[in-house]
Amino acid sequence: MEDLVRLESIVKVYPPVVAVDDVSVSFRRGEIHAVVGENGAGKSTLMKVLYGLVPRDAGRIFLEGEPVNFRGPEEAIARGIGMVHQEILLVREYTVWQNVVLGREPMRALGRMDEAEARRLVGEKIREFQLNLDPDAVVGDISVAARQKVEILKLLYRNVSVLILDEPTAVLAPQEVPQLFAELARLRDNGRTVIFISHRLDEVLALSDRITVMRRGRKIDTVQAAATGKEELARMMVGREVVFSSRRTPRTPGVVVCEIDNLSVRGAGGRERLTGVTLRVRAGEIVGVAGVEGNGQLELVEAIIGLGKPESGSIRVQGRDLTDEPILERRRLISFVPQDRGRMGASLGASIVENAIMTHHRLDSRFTRLAGLLLDLPFARRFAQRVREEFSVSMSSERDPFRSLSGGNQQKVILGRELLLDCPFVLLDQPTRGLDVGSIEYVHQQVLGVRDENRAVLLVSADLEELFLIADRIVVMHRGELVADLPVEQATMEQVGSLMLEGRARAS
Repeated sequence: MEDLVRLESIVKVYPPVVAVDDVSVSFRRGEIHAVVGENGAGKSTLMKVLYGLVPRDAGRIFLEGEPVNFRGPEEAIARGIGMVHQEILLVREYTVWQNVVLGREPMRALGRMDEAEARRLVGEKIREFQLNLDPDAVVGDISVAARQKVEILKLLYRNVSVLILDEPTAVLAPQEVPQLFAELARLRDNGRTVIFISHRLDEVLALSDRITVMRRGRKIDTVQAAATGKEELARMMVGREVVFSSRRTPRTPGVVVCEIDNLSVRGAGGRERLTGVTLRVRAGEIVGVAGVEGNGQLELVEAIIGLGKPESGSIRVQGRDLTDEPILERRRLISFVPQDRGRMGASLGASIVENAIMTHHRLDSRFTRLAGLLLDLPFARRFAQRVREEFSVSMSSERDPFRSLSGGNQQKVILGRELLLDCPFVLLDQPTRGLDVGSIEYVHQQVLGVRDENRAVLLVSADLEELFLIADRIVVMHRGELVADLPVEQATMEQVGSLMLEGRARAS
């Protein structure tokens, strides 16, 4: 099988960090090739260099044996290389065909778009690649899996021969993954090259032909998927053995800490996003919330923490009614790790120490002087060092900007900050999204430690494997309703996945 793309001795530096350090790798025509590694290993940066999103500092790129130097994604796409990012970038109000042709519309005389021709061309691509999409469906009304396919269809419409996919299954239910894999396999069999970044090693092994492992900016090896295993991949990624089995031990939960009763929330345009949700979380237990994204999980989290106002219902923590309380008052009882650490969990431009003390400096008088008028910087720095030591944060100095940390280390700072608040109720929204296997293992250890401290944990996760590893109970959300409440020992992934997609077998 011939090489379609070859990268030679690629270097990318974000001073003082060498993000990609002398990496050479090739991608063959008609193969599925996974790139895996810890957060900060350089895999995403390497793909952005290939796609023309960031310039390389050294090295060469060859396409079909010819040296190329893409100055932007437009040039890469013109030469047949496209990238689907983890964040789905579609216009929700447009139809499938409108999203696909956007920017490449077939035109008639006088500069008018030929809508009939656009629909015909998109329909041809859908049939050619068997994507099972309705070209006239409004994107806001279709499933997350279907939107993922629309992103791929956009690139196929532009006739790319290389598709780079960043975490393509991160937001999919288990039942949706095989369909996506089948479609990617068809693309490979039609001569396309598929490169994908993923942290889910089971999926990497199931889908890939070859796998390239990176660690700390360097390529460790490229291996045949059929000749390796999950444990060996993890060891190459993190440089040590990784435990994949559950460390959760059965225990009897204590008193109810969080009580949510008949909670309903309306979104934009008056559309009901949560309907009559009732939930209990007890001391010493982890309750996992499963559901395909967009089924009310975010609205539930926002209502609990105070970012959204419920239309009806109540929220109580340790018997205190928080339904109408401001966020800061809720934070006296709730530790909160949001799903978007860059926008909600941290200030990327601020220092590590400033991020480590957020909320603490408002609730704990030890962080301030002169009746709260000045920050006690020496105390704040000592606290940041405590977070660094207790949560194994890899950093040069607590004065460095937060954005200088890898994703895994950013998450460790946020976890440390929140868990050291010592609140009775811990709300975790996708705490391991985008993390590598080593960081995920660490986060799971910390969450189980919180459970063993007899605190109550509500864990929202799109990763069913994660929920089955550490949760005591799993509740399932479908179209804003709680449709099941299952002890982990009495549930299966297939059962929960079916509830996520179809909402059947509602809990009594």
